[in-house]
Amino acid sequence: MIAMTLAEVAAATGGKLSPNTDASTTVTATVEYDSRKVTTGGLFVALPGERVNGHDYAAKAHQLGAVATIATQEVAGPAIYVADGLTALADLASETLRRSQATVIAVTGSNGKTSTKDLIGQLCASLGPTVATEANFNNELGHPYTVCRTQADTQYLVLETAARFKGNITQLCHIAPPHIGVVLNVGISHLDGFGSIENTAHVKGELPRFLPAEGTAILNADDHRVAAMASETAAEVLTFGIHSPADVRAEKLHTEQGRPHFTLVTPSGTAQVELPLYGTHQVSNALAAAAVAHTLRASAEHIAAELGRVARLSERRMDLYRRGDGITVIDDSYNANPASMTAAIHALANVPTTGRRFAVLGLMADLIDLSDECHHELGKHAAEQGIDHVIAVGDGTQPIIRGAQSSAGSITATHVPQQGDAIDILRQQLRPGDAVLVKGSRYRTWDIADFLRLPTLSEEDSDS
Repeated sequence: MIAMTLAEVAAATGGKLSPNTDASTTVTATVEYDSRKVTTGGLFVALPGERVNGHDYAAKAHQLGAVATIATQEVAGPAIYVADGLTALADLASETLRRSQATVIAVTGSNGKTSTKDLIGQLCASLGPTVATEANFNNELGHPYTVCRTQADTQYLVLETAARFKGNITQLCHIAPPHIGVVLNVGISHLDGFGSIENTAHVKGELPRFLPAEGTAILNADDHRVAAMASETAAEVLTFGIHSPADVRAEKLHTEQGRPHFTLVTPSGTAQVELPLYGTHQVSNALAAAAVAHTLRASAEHIAAELGRVARLSERRMDLYRRGDGITVIDDSYNANPASMTAAIHALANVPTTGRRFAVLGLMADLIDLSDECHHELGKHAAEQGIDHVIAVGDGTQPIIRGAQSSAGSITATHVPQQGDAIDILRQQLRPGDAVLVKGSRYRTWDIADFLRLPTLSEEDSDS
């Protein structure tokens, strides 16, 4: 956080200093809502939760070096009392950004947000000091928390923006007004909140609609719903894409050992890219990041060189590794929707392997009336891609089995009620040379992914 006195923090948040608080004390470290992360000179925000109340940890935070606690109820030690802790954090984030010279880059989309945010963050870091959203801290808490990490020398602030309800993206944009807005795609996800893909498109469109005339809207030309947002923004439009004419595009795309190689074409030139990430779905993400870097005046050669050095930063997202026993694992278990599931199945189908291909698939949540249809199509797609064995885990995934069995081929399709049942199958059947994908919405396949990270799949070691 940019250094502020407690008096300035109180003014920014509309708070009142407690009698034992020195208004001239300066916050010199980070703002934290987890007392365990507090360091000397930091500021603690006490938030009430479903299981714990942050106010109970104010004394601990003070012991760890917090100069004060932002609180809504009485706490021990120096404090700034506010009406609402989350609102105060948002206000403090806005004040931090007001004191900064950072260019704000916001990213949204139905899938690929975190991976693309990670790529943009790495490209921006090659151009100057950068702060980017950690993991997927993209909501009303994680968003201002990330903004508060901005320092005086920060040049680029990269923010992943999620949407749980209409107006959510606009709300986050008010906290940190973006100069550049990236819309990746509009897909079938979170239908329980938005009701239809058309409503989802309208919500995602809040980002380009918010951008100022001097800003830049970076839009996916391959997604017609996103491309249509060009008419809704006052900002300059820059497009990216693979299959459609676009300002930033990939030509001569091919894969080597499952990793994409292509010619990057930008308005300022072309260059060859050898992307170290696995899966062709990463190309669209890389093009979005390249479009951001181009907007920041990076050359095509610089962008291509940096894309050749990027790393996968966030856990459980297309993490491909080969175990010591020769089994290849693709851990893409963080979350799932129809588009990302299809991409993951395609990645599994193309992974270099001498053995069989297993897809362990959990429920795709929040699809409401489309759930059966989407899961059925997923199973059918797995069979068509030549996957050898599909294991569908949990209630609601039975249509995956029916879809797999509806296609001609020799696919084996098994439904199991619990993750432990899938683990038992993998323990018994996986052999050196096999490849296995693990994917599902949130926690629904995490136990399976963690099991595959054990050094051996033997019964003895897994039970110890």
